[in-house]
Amino acid sequence: MKRGTKVLVGVMAQLAAIMSFSLHSGLAAEAYKIGGLFSVTGPNSFLGDPEKKSLEMAVEEINARGGIDGRKLELVIRDTEGVPDKAVLAANELISSENVIAIIGPSLTPTTLPLVPLAESNKVPLISCAAGIEITEPVKPWVFKTAQSDVLAVAAIYDHMKKQGIRKVGILTVENSFGESGKKQLLAQAAQAGIEIVQAESFGGKDTDMTAQLTKIRSAQPDAIICWGTNPGPAVVSRNVQQLGIKTPLYQSHGVASPKFIELAQDAAEGIFLPTGKILVVDQLPDTDPQKPVIKSYIEQFDQRFKTPVSGFGGYAYDAMQLLAKAMQGSGGDREKIRAALEKITGHVGISGTFNFSPADHNGLGKDAFVMVQIKDGKWKLLSP
Repeated sequence: MKRGTKVLVGVMAQLAAIMSFSLHSGLAAEAYKIGGLFSVTGPNSFLGDPEKKSLEMAVEEINARGGIDGRKLELVIRDTEGVPDKAVLAANELISSENVIAIIGPSLTPTTLPLVPLAESNKVPLISCAAGIEITEPVKPWVFKTAQSDVLAVAAIYDHMKKQGIRKVGILTVENSFGESGKKQLLAQAAQAGIEIVQAESFGGKDTDMTAQLTKIRSAQPDAIICWGTNPGPAVVSRNVQQLGIKTPLYQSHGVASPKFIELAQDAAEGIFLPTGKILVVDQLPDTDPQKPVIKSYIEQFDQRFKTPVSGFGGYAYDAMQLLAKAMQGSGGDREKIRAALEKITGHVGISGTFNFSPADHNGLGKDAFVMVQIKDGKWKLLSP
């Protein structure tokens, strides 16, 4: 072989080796794309902003550990602004253009429900951060959620009411899918709990005065009033109750379990009862509670990273990513393997509760995911079980 030919062969061999190394290095470094859909701006930013931040924090944590099977995670987050049509457009983009492995979010029941058919038809795991029971019941193979269900929230409220001797209740629910789902559960569970609904009213998500509805409820002489919605409506209801001089105990849903509600309702929040995840009262939990160290670690990380107060809503996204990370291990990025693995996760202690998923339960939380609190002096007070 001529010298020139030998040199050429040698060079080609070196190039082949370099290309092979680069190819394998590239494959090893290729990131798994995870989609995020949250109400980052708009009236529901108190939900979406901490969810976005918590998802970013969880991904940073996972990547710092080396990612999933040696591959890093890459976030692709879109702001739905709490608008269902924008959520649909963003989800389509994440699925068709970004080719994400899974989607975490949206923040709201009204923005999640339109995405259920998309997740199912495209076979993309969707882990919602919204509460509506319709999201996961009946079970849809590709749809999961981490927020505590309104079924559990109603049960927690009614259990507390029974202990207080409350029997007659007036309800005031927001006119969207979250409010409708809550109303359905309030009505469905009432008889078994020994509760009579003496008046049922509703309000629009953008309404700024509910005195007419509250006046009707007061006329029915209930022992207590339940408001079911997300900010800012429930804060308006609280202020209207104060303005009308209504002394009847007021209960709110878990949809207002954040510092934002107290900020909006101001002194009208005083004395209100509501169910919430344990994050708002973690320092009041017994040391035997398995969630306590998990929640405290999350709070510490969030405080250090963002210098802002945490809320239970951010925990929904953090839990979703940690659950997804477990399911992704050994999957090679195969969506069906991820979906099947999610269904098998049990005993996962998270921010929102201990998750026990199954083919029949894609929320996986029990009654112990909620505690009842009362707002006293502008702070959350844990009530005895």
